[in-house]
Amino acid sequence: MTEILTPRLLLRRWTDDDLVPMAEINADPEVMRWIGDGSVRDLEQTAEGIERIEEMWDEEGFGLFAVELLGSGELVGFTGLSVPEFLPEVLPDVEIGWRLGRPFWGQGYASEAAHAALEFALEDRGLDRVISIARIGNTASENVMRKLGMAPERETVDPKYGHPLRVHAIDLTEYRG
Repeated sequence: MTEILTPRLLLRRWTDDDLVPMAEINADPEVMRWIGDGSVRDLEQTAEGIERIEEMWDEEGFGLFAVELLGSGELVGFTGLSVPEFLPEVLPDVEIGWRLGRPFWGQGYASEAAHAALEFALEDRGLDRVISIARIGNTASENVMRKLGMAPERETVDPKYGHPLRVHAIDLTEYRG
């Protein structure tokens, strides 16, 4: 089982106990505001999403980690690696992404977890480049990208929803954590 410890967080594979707290995160309109068409997701959709994440782990050897707060064991959300199939023009690049529950915003958890996921991409999976994609206007996510050392690479449009997107990238051969 793949686990990564940071000073405040445990990044790990998903368990059945994660379904309800992740569904609560996905049901928050503020959390989902910048994702897809902005629609919230219910319990069934969240279960399907977790199933897809676990399939990606099995197929690709990487995926989105469940992020747990050390001490309390609360599910903070997720961070990790995925194949951004929704944006074919960036393939075969691998994307780093995150989604945290609103009570955990503004405390540095996204950056802490994402730094660990970048190290995993470089050291454990041997990736030499990682991208991150955000809707233009999502300054919180773009701030995390900057903290990771990622630089804006190009702007494009979400082919399904028509939203303007900005793609950030980092060459992991130059990544210093």
